[in-house]
Amino acid sequence: MPSLFETLDFGPGLDVAARSASSNSSSHALENQDNLVLIDANGRAIVLHGQIERAVQLPNWPRGHMRMAVLDGMGGHGYGRQAAEAVAAGLLRMPACATLAELASRLDALHAQLQQQFSTPGDAGQARRPGTTLTLLELRPQQAPLLYHVGDSRLYEITPDRASALTIDHVPATAFAMQGMLNAEEWWRQVHGEHRPHIAQAFILGNAFADPQQLNDALCALDGARLPGFLRPLADRRAITVRSGAVYLLATDGFWACRRPQEWIAQWPELLGSSASAAEAVDTLFGSYRSAPPSGLKLDNLTAIALRFNAKQDVSNVDETALPLPGAMPF
Repeated sequence: MPSLFETLDFGPGLDVAARSASSNSSSHALENQDNLVLIDANGRAIVLHGQIERAVQLPNWPRGHMRMAVLDGMGGHGYGRQAAEAVAAGLLRMPACATLAELASRLDALHAQLQQQFSTPGDAGQARRPGTTLTLLELRPQQAPLLYHVGDSRLYEITPDRASALTIDHVPATAFAMQGMLNAEEWWRQVHGEHRPHIAQAFILGNAFADPQQLNDALCALDGARLPGFLRPLADRRAITVRSGAVYLLATDGFWACRRPQEWIAQWPELLGSSASAAEAVDTLFGSYRSAPPSGLKLDNLTAIALRFNAKQDVSNVDETALPLPGAMPF
């Protein structure tokens, strides 16, 4: 059956494809706690509800404005899927945002609202609160895309030469790096070279950056004032420069939940970097993962949105030059 994602229209300047699936094992059927949101240039939106694709037409959505996000629900009372669904529904209600300040303000408000919604009267056990990652791109007509990131899902830029992570995982290793306890090489090894499932911040859940034993309700935006120098180019909330010919991949961590994730990700430039379309990139990613899974695979859900920008269109956020490398990090 054709996916509803194929019915969306992102205009001539952008090629988009998406897919979400449960675990990689036919013998272990996991609930798909991932979700994804796509709003096209005409205000038509697709989300998952009850693990099924649902379509809705948004009223008064500005033509040419687009939004896309991946979410990975987790923990708390077994409500990971419901938490991701609640955030996805909130993204459909949230108006199109013209500035980074507006985007951050509205999403921080949604976080606080849903935190109250999922709280249990008389329950002081914050650790039982559900949460979800959220990695979102807000695409405004003729302007640079805006990034808002919480958790350990990721945004990648993939070319035939390299796969560059454009987001920072919100994990204990990042908290240690912010405190000066890890240098660039040590941070890279723990975050990108090993499988460590613990998280330090999630939407609805809150953050534990200051003290791993104490969960704070608010979200902590990782910006230049908080990050060590080698991570500052990857601030959580920023406009990003994109270039034609590259594949941009929003993905949940099921794709690198394995013993040596970087060995698998190192194959992406060859596998995906020369894809003729976003659909081909998604097909190749899922197909390669299932036919030749990485060593030490951990069962998890898989969600990905692939984007390709068309430089032939008059899109001011497309740059045909290479992105500057974020410090000396081997991204």
